[in-house]
Amino acid sequence: MPRSSSKPVLRFAPSPNGLLHLGHAYSALYTWNAARLLGGIALLRIEDIDIERSKPEFVDAILEDLRWLGLDWPEPVLRQSHRFDLYADAGNRLRQHDLLYPCFCSRSEIAAAAAGTDPEGAPLYPGTCKHLDRGQQIERLERGDPVQFRLDTAGAIDRVGMLTFTIVGPLVTDRPQIRHAHPERWGDVVLQRKGTPTSYHLSVVVDDAAQGVTHVTRGRDMEAGTDMHVLLQMLLGLPTPIYHFHKLILDDAGRKLAKSKGSESLRDLRAKGWTPEDVRRAVGLGG
Repeated sequence: MPRSSSKPVLRFAPSPNGLLHLGHAYSALYTWNAARLLGGIALLRIEDIDIERSKPEFVDAILEDLRWLGLDWPEPVLRQSHRFDLYADAGNRLRQHDLLYPCFCSRSEIAAAAAGTDPEGAPLYPGTCKHLDRGQQIERLERGDPVQFRLDTAGAIDRVGMLTFTIVGPLVTDRPQIRHAHPERWGDVVLQRKGTPTSYHLSVVVDDAAQGVTHVTRGRDMEAGTDMHVLLQMLLGLPTPIYHFHKLILDDAGRKLAKSKGSESLRDLRAKGWTPEDVRRAVGLGG
């Protein structure tokens, strides 16, 4: 859905692999508030490229929770699972420039050979399969070995040169600042897998461009990941939005709320009698 007006466009893009919690509520409310301050619009996008974990009932719950919070959005809602052909096309463009290569390493092999970690603490890929010759690649692909396709990050950086992007903060209406991106700290990230022609990094930049997103509000935990998005935007000739990194909602132990940790859902809070106003106050966006 390309942008059809000159208004700023923001988006909230949850994954339907669980129920929304207070952290999601803060991000959504923050995004809608930012759109209002900028005189723009907020879109809802469903990031469901993980077919195995994404469930229709979670999509329904997302819509229900957001409407309960008093939010609305233009229709239709973009569903990433309907756009795999577009992500595959983007990957093929990178492949044509010899910037994607097949990797056959298992997680245990990567962990054993890794020299350091990425910004999220995962083992940094050592580049083992980057050095396979074309014949070895074809042989293993034809044999049907498990494969994923990685970005040659060093080659990509050499292709585009110095990377910068614009941030605003602590308010979305603050004066913009220029920041340098450092995608090299992520190493050669996986952009495609056998059977899934995309990854979060690839699909998000394709969709932000397709939807005309001008401002991205995201949690500070995604600050480092933005470096890789800026690199992909440059490689694919896509516009780079203005970014703003907001605070995270933490539990009593100081940890970020997460579905995987069983953080209490908005549905649970609603069952306890919470109101939308209670949620706003709890996340610091209410009176």
